[in-house]
Amino acid sequence: MTQDVKETFSPAQPAASAPAPAPAALAAKVRTMAPSLTRSMQRVAEAVAGDPAGCAALTVTGLAERTGTSEATVVRTARLLGYPGYRDLRLALAGLAAQQQSGRAPALTTDIDVDDSLADVVAKLAHDEQQTLADTAAGLDTAQLEAAVGAAAGARRIDVYGIGASGLVAQDLTQKLLRIGLIAHAHSDPHLAVTNAVQLRGGDVAIAITHSGSTGDVIEPLRVAFEQGATTVAITGRPESAVTQYADHVLTTSTARESEWRPAAMSSRTGQLLVVDCLFVGVAQRTYATAGPALAASYEALAHRHR
Repeated sequence: MTQDVKETFSPAQPAASAPAPAPAALAAKVRTMAPSLTRSMQRVAEAVAGDPAGCAALTVTGLAERTGTSEATVVRTARLLGYPGYRDLRLALAGLAAQQQSGRAPALTTDIDVDDSLADVVAKLAHDEQQTLADTAAGLDTAQLEAAVGAAAGARRIDVYGIGASGLVAQDLTQKLLRIGLIAHAHSDPHLAVTNAVQLRGGDVAIAITHSGSTGDVIEPLRVAFEQGATTVAITGRPESAVTQYADHVLTTSTARESEWRPAAMSSRTGQLLVVDCLFVGVAQRTYATAGPALAASYEALAHRHR
């Protein structure tokens, strides 16, 4: 058994060429990364996202005092959020504050009360779905996506692992891939997933979908696929979680707030569906010479069922 486990993805050391997040993406970045930060870093991140105007006016010492942390913690948090230093973060905060003061309506709360009307439920859920999609799009690493698309487009076979709500997303992706002529299988049974992963080789692709990144029934087949030499992809809301140890490419989804009426599985599914749609469209573009006729053939085969 190989011991060459991949290094866990660490946002603490962003690539030198990676651009800092745009002001509009700052709040999304904070929401996505907050669960993986230390408590002190979370205080800094929550402060800058909650009051960008006030924090933009503070020096690094002032923000450290306001959050009860140290200057070093403030600087580390800025770097984890994708900024070279605190000065760059302050500029982004000033830009975000200007956008918020431009007259845009305040965000609608997503807390749903038991006596809310259905109209209110629709409005709140729609707002939260939109926020999840925006956050996922803002945090998605297009270089990682491009690499995953390239691997899937040339794959001999694609296996996708997911349990529960993530299993539904896995099925959605494989159905799309099948319609463009690719060999793809979704596995929600952990035993079947592992026995199929053993058959993978170099040139195959294995995709694990797990919001928490710690679902053992998804990690295990991905590990086996990795050890067999397949290209591995993790779609997760936790970029530093266990599943990424066995992933060549990590595609991160939004980490939305969980509530009584909106469990995390609802929100994670929305972000995951966006990622797999992006993956599918990218693969279809790369393989259009064969994907186009395959799609046309599938539409024609099913046309009589829609009359």
